[in-house]
Amino acid sequence: MILKFISKPNAIILAVNGANQDLANSDGLKLAREVDPEGVRTIGVLTKVDLMDEGTDVIDILAGRVIPLRSGYVPVINRGQKDIENHKTIRDALKDEKSFFENHPSYRSKAQYCGTPYLAKKLNVILLNHIRATLPDIKMRIETALKKYQTELQSLGPELVSSPSSVVLSVITDFCNDYTGILEGQTKELSSLELSGGARISFVFHEIYKNGVYALDPFDQIKDADIRTIMYNSSGSAPSLFVGTQAFEVLVKQQIHRFEEPSLRCINLVFDELVRILSQILTQQEFSRYPLLKEQISQIFIQYLREILVPTNKFVTDIIQAEQTYINTAHPDLLKGSQALAMVQEKLHPAKVQVDPKTGKPLKDQSSNNSPLIEEDKGSSFFGGFFTSKNKKRLASMEAPPNVLRATGAMTDRETQETEVIKLLIQSYFNIVKRTVADIIPKSIMLKLINESKIEIQKVLLEKLYNNKELENLVKENEVTTARRKECQKMVEVLKHASEIVSTV
Repeated sequence: MILKFISKPNAIILAVNGANQDLANSDGLKLAREVDPEGVRTIGVLTKVDLMDEGTDVIDILAGRVIPLRSGYVPVINRGQKDIENHKTIRDALKDEKSFFENHPSYRSKAQYCGTPYLAKKLNVILLNHIRATLPDIKMRIETALKKYQTELQSLGPELVSSPSSVVLSVITDFCNDYTGILEGQTKELSSLELSGGARISFVFHEIYKNGVYALDPFDQIKDADIRTIMYNSSGSAPSLFVGTQAFEVLVKQQIHRFEEPSLRCINLVFDELVRILSQILTQQEFSRYPLLKEQISQIFIQYLREILVPTNKFVTDIIQAEQTYINTAHPDLLKGSQALAMVQEKLHPAKVQVDPKTGKPLKDQSSNNSPLIEEDKGSSFFGGFFTSKNKKRLASMEAPPNVLRATGAMTDRETQETEVIKLLIQSYFNIVKRTVADIIPKSIMLKLINESKIEIQKVLLEKLYNNKELENLVKENEVTTARRKECQKMVEVLKHASEIVSTV
């Protein structure tokens, strides 16, 4: 119990010891030295000086040669039990004490520094100096604590005196303002530690979704054999002479459909971020004050987001389907068929320019260098790449085609050329759609989900909450909030009183 008090740095320790006992074994000084090893704030008091054996004194202790203390020791003589029983007054005891020190041969020269009156005076001076030294810190601590409790009391709000409907209206208004502010980056406290609110949604749009869409490759699912098979299927019973538009459209539509999954995934990610904003808002003190109302707002908000999630998904799906429905082969950015054919011919059969041996200049007549791709392979049939059987008996028997007919075997030059042309056209159109989707889908989500929720959430909350039959129960305060408000009010009063006392010193 003693250590609890003397451990505080502002405490002055009065170590009282009997002069007729060994000072080294003093319990009081031992405790004092534990918390004040340098003896800065410890004052020694020596009692029972008159009971010491004849010829002994405490001069060495007073001189600081035994256990030194910064403020030294003061010898005093108190009334004994017999004096108290004989009703000896304190005034008489002080006179006898003074007479003892003035007439004692060891203390005569220092009598003015001995006795209870000197101890009282010394303690008064030490206390005043100690207060003067610690007062600024005490003042500052009082003011800091007062400001802290006043701020908390303000955040807890006053006790409920207004009608439940006005409280609900106020809470809904604050919620909607916070929701809009966080989405638009206009909150009171912008974090420098992490992204939040609208910034996280922007990250979803421009980092996660855009990179996810641009990572799609049309040829990680389309193989050359698939293109070859679709080319023949699209030409029907009459073999096609040129690259078919229908084959290109079938293939490119299949790939455009792949944008649907990441687009719907993007909507779900934005939905999660909006719910995250909801949690961020509801952790504030003003919403925690009414736990039932807070829970209702959370449920209504999430339910409303799920409702508008349906038309958002439909809108985004329609955009992808619109891209699938109409393949705009007249798009100005789409690679032209002739350009694709020239690129493939150059890739497969690079032109060799003939040079005049005399002048070293290229010859003008390069007609002999026309690509052989425009000519059919001699001796090969249209489906020559499908079947490579050289068994004449099997050929002569004219066996029926197999149940499952696949494009196998080595491709002819023409098949290779047409496959490469279609691949170039698919890549070109896929990139056009990729840029369009990466731009329009975030705008669609912004329109149908985010802006819709900003505009309509206040109306939805008012309709749902004002029609609630248990409106009064919703605005019941949290018991913890009520108890904390009372505690803060009490602490504010105490600290104000303490501040007034300190100001008078």
